[in-house]
Amino acid sequence: MKGAGLIIAPVIGIVLLLASCKPKIGLPEYGVVSPFALTAQTGQPFDGAKELRGRIWVADFIYTTCPGPCPRMTSQLRRVQQAVDQSVKLVSFTVDPSHDTPEVLAAYANLHHASPENWYFLTGPVPTLQLLDKDVFKLGDIDGTLEHSTRFVLVDRSMRIRGYYDSSEPDAVSRLIDDIHALEKS
Repeated sequence: MKGAGLIIAPVIGIVLLLASCKPKIGLPEYGVVSPFALTAQTGQPFDGAKELRGRIWVADFIYTTCPGPCPRMTSQLRRVQQAVDQSVKLVSFTVDPSHDTPEVLAAYANLHHASPENWYFLTGPVPTLQLLDKDVFKLGDIDGTLEHSTRFVLVDRSMRIRGYYDSSEPDAVSRLIDDIHALEKS
């Protein structure tokens, strides 16, 4: 019986180690979102690192006068808003900052029933928006043409980009919601 204690102690240690591990999720890492400062639809300064670090969030790029995919994308994000916990944030960046003032963005958010507690519509200087769109999220250019990506981007609590979802694909929103739930459990 003296040897039993020698066997049980390591087994208990292994069990405790495994219990403390968080489950790993199978989402890739595409890069890290650097700190940024813009203006929210409220007219207030928006510090991306302060507001979003420690939270799961979804980004997209739209403009309020878009006759094409933007209303559909906004409607799809509204589905996400309804399906996830309010701690998950949604961030819509404008690609038309000369038109999309905070007041215009606030009216657009209201029209689309965006919850002001967890959905931000952001505008600001073209160089900052360009840096985010092209260099950080790797989606495109803000070059005055108003052409933009129709993908959603999933970002984890550590500001790491974890997924891209083409809003034109029929299962994109369902996959996005599933991946958000997976990140919430990790």
